[in-house]
Amino acid sequence: MDANECNNIENSESATIKKPTSSSSTISTKVVKLDEIGILISQGAEAKTYETDLYGLKCIVKERFSKAYRHPTLDQKISAKRILQEVRSLNKCKKKGIQVPSLYLVDIGNNRIYMEFIKGETVKHFLYKNQESIEHQHQIQNLMKELGKQIGIIHEMNVIHGDLTTSNMLLRDITFELVFIDFGLSYTSNSVEDKAVDLYVLERAFISTHPNSEQLFQTILSTYELTSPNSKIVIQKLNQVRLRGRKKTCFG
Repeated sequence: MDANECNNIENSESATIKKPTSSSSTISTKVVKLDEIGILISQGAEAKTYETDLYGLKCIVKERFSKAYRHPTLDQKISAKRILQEVRSLNKCKKKGIQVPSLYLVDIGNNRIYMEFIKGETVKHFLYKNQESIEHQHQIQNLMKELGKQIGIIHEMNVIHGDLTTSNMLLRDITFELVFIDFGLSYTSNSVEDKAVDLYVLERAFISTHPNSEQLFQTILSTYELTSPNSKIVIQKLNQVRLRGRKKTCFG
């Protein structure tokens, strides 16, 4: 999706949203504050995420907020660029069969992305509850294998997630399908280094969040290696990244 296509989407969908309605559940992308019409789910360094309603459809809205220290024109350009990159990453993954939220509307003017609301729990929460449970070990192993496979496919498309953590992975209710979310830091790169760093971020997330999870991450790497043709050099680079990380930890 190029800039012209996104502009066309924005113009056509903005025109649709301006229709007068009598339903209180219908919202407009021109509403100044999402706090008035939605429930704040989370807030990060770059954006707020809300649960809200779009023409009766339950959805998630991700709104990038302005940075006061940046010139308004520059701030808008940077936000638009990052939104477009997130949309591209989601579309690439969706076309390749990776489970990601479906896009409903892209509102560049208000720095918002409206997307599918996914009912389920994070992988982080699932592991918290079940990591020590013997009866869930087989299910957890299958989940780690699926993680390695899906990340391998994502990297083969040269998409770098940028924030691979178990908080940014959901498990759908009933189907237990793995869904990747929050591509706000994603970008396109064929660099082996970038892919290795993506894996390193995930490894650090496992170490810091899930005690005694070394074998779980090893299962992810083993399946990643089977899925991605270039995996061997990525894992070799990962070992180098680990060494740099240890040196930084030791010596500051």
